[in-house]
Amino acid sequence: MKEISLVDLENRFQKKVDSEIRIEPNDWMPEEYRRTLIRQISQHAHSEVVGMLPEGNWITRAPNLRRKAVLLAKVQDEAGHGLYLYSAVETLGADREQTIDDLHSGKAKYSSIFNYPTPTWADMGAIGWLVDGAAIMNQVPLCRCSYGPYARAMVRVCKEESFHQRQGFEIMTVLAQGTPEQKAMAQDALDRFWWPALMMFGPNDDESKHSKQSMKWKIKRFSNDDLRQQFVDVTVPQAKLIGLTIPDPDLKWNEKTGHYEFGEINWDEFWQVVEGNGPCNFDRIKARKDAKEKGMWVRKAASAHAAKRAARKTA
Repeated sequence: MKEISLVDLENRFQKKVDSEIRIEPNDWMPEEYRRTLIRQISQHAHSEVVGMLPEGNWITRAPNLRRKAVLLAKVQDEAGHGLYLYSAVETLGADREQTIDDLHSGKAKYSSIFNYPTPTWADMGAIGWLVDGAAIMNQVPLCRCSYGPYARAMVRVCKEESFHQRQGFEIMTVLAQGTPEQKAMAQDALDRFWWPALMMFGPNDDESKHSKQSMKWKIKRFSNDDLRQQFVDVTVPQAKLIGLTIPDPDLKWNEKTGHYEFGEINWDEFWQVVEGNGPCNFDRIKARKDAKEKGMWVRKAASAHAAKRAARKTA
């Protein structure tokens, strides 16, 4: 039988992708496609897990029992998202523990937004409204990702993220309609999280290393700049609706394009945070390292118990 060349395999793979046929774990795929997915999905998983930290810190301090229960449910959802995604990355042959160790060592990244502090209750609203809103903008197209396990995981993730976004917007709405002090707190949170939320979409298209190839492979469906523009167009009217002001003096509506024009993002700040020099980078990684080290005895005990039960069944 004639051996199929690498070029033929790559052509068949791309034809399958172009035909909207999902790639499954046992299918042949280019090694760079596999590496790209491992990097993206593990980064996504890390972001979900690290994202629990600023919100978990507010569970006991939420203003009433309802707010506590809703925030607790949200943090629980984020933990589940991380588990779905770590499972998805394992289907690509990656070792889950190694991906987590890569996070702890700084080799792997997570969303830059979670390296900013959350000193007020309004920040829980800003995270839900802006951060989860940006996440939804990013993640809904991933439900059509060419890699099957990732796409299927994203269906459930997006349903839950939409709940998170509504929860955050409700917090901001209540605060904006409250006392002058409460409205000022909401505006302050918007002022601090607006620009980091725009940075969540990644660098501009002409500076993105992976965007073009990811779109060819249909891992991504839209470019960073297109998603960022969609987010601005959707979010600005929401801010106006509840009486808050977007902290961008250059923001204006362009009748010709049908889009909002917005100011220049501080990319120096973005890269500083990505490289580990943000306000909370050290604290976030330390918290994850401590969680792994202090919880090691639980995992060892659970593994020993499972092995003991398995031994009894086979005896």
